[in-house]
Amino acid sequence: MTNYTGIQGQNILIVSSDPSNPTEGQIWYNSTSNLLKGYQFAAVNAWASGGNMNGQARAILGGAGTQTAALAFGGETDPVGPAPQTTTNVSEEYDGTSWTSGGNYPVYVRTIKGAGTQTAAVGFAGLSDGPNGTGGATAVTAEYNGTSWTGVNNVNTAAYNFGGSGSSQNSALKSGGTDGPGNDISSTEEYDGTTWTSGGSLPAAVTQTGQAGDASAAILFGGTPGPGAASLSYNGTSWTSTPNLNTGRIRLGGSGTQTLAIAFAGLTPPSTFRASTELWNGTSWTSSSSMATARQQIGSASPAPANSSLAFGGGIPGASITLATEEWTGSTLATKTITVS
Repeated sequence: MTNYTGIQGQNILIVSSDPSNPTEGQIWYNSTSNLLKGYQFAAVNAWASGGNMNGQARAILGGAGTQTAALAFGGETDPVGPAPQTTTNVSEEYDGTSWTSGGNYPVYVRTIKGAGTQTAAVGFAGLSDGPNGTGGATAVTAEYNGTSWTGVNNVNTAAYNFGGSGSSQNSALKSGGTDGPGNDISSTEEYDGTTWTSGGSLPAAVTQTGQAGDASAAILFGGTPGPGAASLSYNGTSWTSTPNLNTGRIRLGGSGTQTLAIAFAGLTPPSTFRASTELWNGTSWTSSSSMATARQQIGSASPAPANSSLAFGGGIPGASITLATEEWTGSTLATKTITVS
């Protein structure tokens, strides 16, 4: 006969109100509601409306930071279409609820990328021009301290329509794009907070991509040429092909890391605007809940985590630009009621 007298479980905490800062896997009994509760992962996987950007709607803008502390800068303020477009140097800061004005970027620029946090960001390259007219590719790099921008060492190859991301002001990656003479390029550059150095070349020239990660570990997705579904992983030295996106597209947004990323919005040529969202788990892409507004040339905060990404601005059908912000909530820790029978 088996003896069970020595078997004993964990004591369950009895509280009158739920803990304010529980740990993953914690279980407790709420004596006020008479409910057994626990703290566990919950897959929300949905977009929700955030606060609109201020009076100047724009597309192909740079972004940095997180969902509750983001930075948007530069961009195109005219309806998406033939040149000339009007370019801005305006920055805005997001606190998770509303946008407020930040310091102006050193040059008027669009198709720019950024990395880092709201108070320690870096912006790099893009198309630079005055308030009106079409300009050329720029090599300008600038750092933001939460108040103002300061010019630092330029990228080595001026470019636009490239992939760009970074986990911090000291670890940014610029991939592919189109150079000043108008040639699509396969080169990459890594930023260490002081200088840009050459990284591993892409297998082929690619433009108008999405990207997540940093100089030592990144993933590039979508873009041209081809159907815009290709995906490539970077280990700080070389690029490796990974499974394709489910929906091919260009001019899309994204954030996260090499092993946990999100891709959203974009354009499937010639004219299909996308609201679709895909999640990368380090092995494959999975389709998830769509955005409320289909758009391309969107702004996204890098390095916002994949489970709490932020999308803002962008071009929408009808040759218009939107002020709308959307916030993504993926898998998150949440208090759940435990039912027993």
